[in-house]
Amino acid sequence: MGETQLIQGRWIGSDDLAQIRTLLGKHPQWSRWRLSRHLAQQWQWRSSSGQLKDMAARTLLLKLHQRGLIELPARKRQPARRVPKQHFDLFDSLRPAPVESSLATVLPLQIQVVESGQADYKLFQRYLVQHHYLGYGGPVGENIGYLVRDPQGRELACVLFGAAAWKAAARDQWIGWPASQRARALHFIANNSRFLILPWVRISSLASCLLGHIARGINADWQRKYGHPLHLLESFVQVDRFAGTCYRAANWMEVGRTVGRTRQDHYNSIQAPIKAVYLYPLHPEARQRLCHEEP
Repeated sequence: MGETQLIQGRWIGSDDLAQIRTLLGKHPQWSRWRLSRHLAQQWQWRSSSGQLKDMAARTLLLKLHQRGLIELPARKRQPARRVPKQHFDLFDSLRPAPVESSLATVLPLQIQVVESGQADYKLFQRYLVQHHYLGYGGPVGENIGYLVRDPQGRELACVLFGAAAWKAAARDQWIGWPASQRARALHFIANNSRFLILPWVRISSLASCLLGHIARGINADWQRKYGHPLHLLESFVQVDRFAGTCYRAANWMEVGRTVGRTRQDHYNSIQAPIKAVYLYPLHPEARQRLCHEEP
């Protein structure tokens, strides 16, 4: 590698590469997990809340391996598989009765943050696995899940926010930041990666109302959990499936479309569904804050 490259949000030069190769040479018996954790500790690579970024280090090592710059040891175990839908088949007989009413009858909405290990989180996970077209494989990185009920305790929806997309041309153009600043400030954006109104719920305007409620509270929820604020929300809406009506009704902005390639597509050959890029600023100066925020 003859020049510094931005990989996994970190600038990697020849000295960094030499350090990684030395680590691999000294500890050929170590697992990829142990190598990535040790590297993150060496670099003091941490999130703003102080959590060790060993997953980011592991992804960085894998990218260097894929580019032929290092040779990682063979995997000692296969990556965890997504939770199969069949795992929850025993709940099929518990499908609730239809909820068909006006929005006023389900207000005020009970919007609960769910955490891994809670009984309600298992319910949240089951609903996404069974009823969201993308499924659900469990939390990765910074994330917040919401389980939504009405005042009678009936479940209505599941909403998940997680890490922002590494690159999104329409979003990045709207913000106006260079790649170096994006790497430093990306964690101030959250991605609405799952939005599910449960299939037996038929309530007009519920989706846009829910988006508005969550937008007003997510910054405080995120700061309580991770110790840093959010300035912007994003979502990618698959245009051949959805019209994005609820996002527009909740005052999200459509700023462009994706180009139909995945982040693994290095040769412009992998086709992916076109998605509309929606943004919701959480502060009037969201762009300015993102362009000047430090990690």
